[in-house]
Amino acid sequence: MNKVDILAQLGDIKEIEYRNTLALTSIIELLLEKKIISREDICRKAKELDRLAFMEAGKTSCKVN
Repeated sequence: MNKVDILAQLGDIKEIEYRNTLALTSIIELLLEKKIISREDICRKAKELDRLAFMEAGKTSCKVN
């Protein structure tokens, strides 16, 4: 794989990441506007998932409550 191919792939990944972020942000904003979830719900779940990801990486033996 040459340098041009790698740069093209990085550009593609950047575009995909942008579109995924836009879609996710749109969904979250709609859920907030419709009062289906709160910002606190989002923060709580993000912290929980972050702890789980950290545990799965084998970096801790803590349990999530």
